[in-house]
Amino acid sequence: MTRYTDSFAHEHVMRYEGLQHYLNAKQAGKGVLVLTGHLGAWELSSFLHSLLGHPMGMVIRRLDNPLLDRLVNGIRCQHGNRVLHKDDFARGLLHAMARGEAVGILMDTNMTPPQGVFVPFFGVEACTASGLARIARKTGAAVIPGFLLWDDREQRYILHFGERLQLHQSADAEQDALQNTALFAQVTEGYIRKYPEQWLWLHRRWKTRPAGEPSLYTRQHAS
Repeated sequence: MTRYTDSFAHEHVMRYEGLQHYLNAKQAGKGVLVLTGHLGAWELSSFLHSLLGHPMGMVIRRLDNPLLDRLVNGIRCQHGNRVLHKDDFARGLLHAMARGEAVGILMDTNMTPPQGVFVPFFGVEACTASGLARIARKTGAAVIPGFLLWDDREQRYILHFGERLQLHQSADAEQDALQNTALFAQVTEGYIRKYPEQWLWLHRRWKTRPAGEPSLYTRQHAS
């Protein structure tokens, strides 16, 4: 039954593009941070990837309903995946990288300082989580893009893994965090621009503003 399910998932539901980038990053042995976002079928990506023999961790926010949280996480983890909760994700990521594991992180959500830093996203400064950049610097983990996107021509999903990102490294940890977070936002934006119809954009991505800037979401009433 498992063999049939694996074959069905690989041949009919999805195929890989750039799997070798993921395998090379894993083989390096310092862990893999998969840069992703609310684009395409992000929940299905880790599920199918684990079904095909590549379990990984995922950083998630606890759902408000604990019963629903247990149900969803039970499905996520059926084939070896595990969840890292945002309220303790730094420690979980460090442990995962020390074990050479892979962890997916959604990078297109609004943050607040000091967890977030302001970097350009679609031409507007957006407060973006810097934790991925800081963990990568501390551990030497590989950072690669990973997105599961629907292809109309093939009528199935394609799990895209990009090449390992070349991170800025200097003696200035804060500057590295800023520059590398900007790189992650730029890469995420590039995928969204290529597949804009598959971006689930429901929350206020630019809600947090730099000091002194007005909200971008204030209603403008006609006089």
